[in-house]
Amino acid sequence: MPLYEHVYLARQDLSAQQVEELTAQYKGIIEQLGGTVAKIEYWGVKSLTFRMRKNRKAHFTLMNIEAPSAAIVEVERQERLSEDVLRTLTVRVEELEAGPSAMMRKADRDRDRDDRRGDRGDRGGFDRGGRGRDRGPREDRDGGDDVEVVASGEADL
Repeated sequence: MPLYEHVYLARQDLSAQQVEELTAQYKGIIEQLGGTVAKIEYWGVKSLTFRMRKNRKAHFTLMNIEAPSAAIVEVERQERLSEDVLRTLTVRVEELEAGPSAMMRKADRDRDRDDRRGDRGDRGGFDRGGRGRDRGPREDRDGGDDVEVVASGEADL
């Protein structure tokens, strides 16, 4: 049977439970038509690059599917009829990814980075290379010779 990766975007004003119900509904359709869903990943609410049907964010869900093409066609038809689904993408693949998807690995990597950033010890907060710091008056940090320049409108002879 063919293998597919299917991602759909649901409206931002839905609750996570409603998105899970949609996913269960689509999984049921696939199983009724002789397919199986190998993995479901809920990626959370993410910002969209551009507005879709007046939405700036959406719930992202990935399903790894092994099913006949008729099952995929029916799921996509049901998603087009639903007002809660903004966009879908189905890609046929040679093999399904066994571990977590790239989006889930990215979320883990970001979480690890945030954990490290919070443990700065005695170094203080995050410093952006000296930008935005008040370093005092210019003459205090000149570092050059102490030369006084006198400028006047009249020359003393």
